[in-house]
Amino acid sequence: MATVQQFTRSLLQHCNNVRGPLVFYSTASTAGNQKLRQIIQEQLDGIREAGTYKSERIITTPQATAIGVEGSTGKILNFCANNYLGLSANSDVINYGKKALDEYGAGLSSVRFICGTQDIHKQLENKLTAFHEREDTILYASCFDANAGIFEAVLTPEDAVFSDELNHASIIDGIRLCKAKKARYLHRNMADLEEKLRTTDARVKMIVTDGVFSMDGNVAPLPEIFELADRYGAITFVDDCHATGFFGPTGRGTEEFYGMLGRCDIINSTLGKALGGAAGGYTTGPRELIDLLRQRSRPYLFSNSLPPPVVASAYKVLDMLMASSALTAKVQSNTRRFREAMTKAGFTISGMDHPISPVMLGDARLASTFADEMLKRGIYVIGFSYPVVPKGKARIRVQLSAAHSEEEIDRAVAAFIEVGKQLGVVA
Repeated sequence: MATVQQFTRSLLQHCNNVRGPLVFYSTASTAGNQKLRQIIQEQLDGIREAGTYKSERIITTPQATAIGVEGSTGKILNFCANNYLGLSANSDVINYGKKALDEYGAGLSSVRFICGTQDIHKQLENKLTAFHEREDTILYASCFDANAGIFEAVLTPEDAVFSDELNHASIIDGIRLCKAKKARYLHRNMADLEEKLRTTDARVKMIVTDGVFSMDGNVAPLPEIFELADRYGAITFVDDCHATGFFGPTGRGTEEFYGMLGRCDIINSTLGKALGGAAGGYTTGPRELIDLLRQRSRPYLFSNSLPPPVVASAYKVLDMLMASSALTAKVQSNTRRFREAMTKAGFTISGMDHPISPVMLGDARLASTFADEMLKRGIYVIGFSYPVVPKGKARIRVQLSAAHSEEEIDRAVAAFIEVGKQLGVVA
């Protein structure tokens, strides 16, 4: 096999023969380029000095509860993935995806409305519609795209949107794109939300919230939100990425957690967490809304269709969920085991009985050091600090999976206690 150097020499010779000497141009030494590099480097230095620089650990195995991490020997227990049902490397899911790869190809090389819609895309949309008990569903490349594509397409200057102050960045960015009047209400504060609803005369009033807030593991007060929506003639939108597939008795999300399945007007969610973990997002809701998004939503209109293996993998997971709630029950029992043991050991665990179980530490450097010490003990967790979370609220965000065994959970708790004592977090 030819080396890279041999290939490069061959290419240069070919270019010289065809068009004369090949000239390479570089902007690396221009004044504008050097100025930009300096500005960026100063920002990077500031991030490092603040202890908030994020390094990417390299995983050398499929996503699972036990993974290989570059630089570490042996398998590491993973407690920081969104792999809530443990299906990212499930053999049945993988084989279903492989079958779709053979039957439908690697991708469509097209957006949906030109020549990028296969029957499996419609089958998955119908499956999601049935799972959520809605009228219709539209697929996106990610839920970030779904959030980026809905508000601009639906809301006008005559309308108003009311967003929880701790909503996901994709919701914030999506709302910025629309021309509606914008109001942020205090986190989970229904009195503040009501005051803002009461003082608007907008044509459409849309209340927007995460179902579960990903950094804290707490749950939106949907019963109170729905009551306010009824009182003030508003519609409700829930981003349920950290709930779909595993939260609520049968995994149908935050609505079901409250016993209010079908109550929310619009749900956006993801295929990239519990539902296979590959990629993809969607909006599910009224038929007219979905039809309008197919006509106007820019991320949908200008992004390639989801690859067939991704579509098939998510479809298979939904099949499994609609046949049994065993995995949902397991992740919930694992969550209780971890939270109870950590609280008993003296740690402060944020959230509301959700698999996202943040271990609150406060200091950014402490969170980073704590995570490094955990890795030395074979536990993979990540420290989160500003700007991902507010200053002074750094934490280790632990995420439980249905695939974790009780022994693995107990081992993680023991490591937390050991490091916590070493760093003065617990006595």
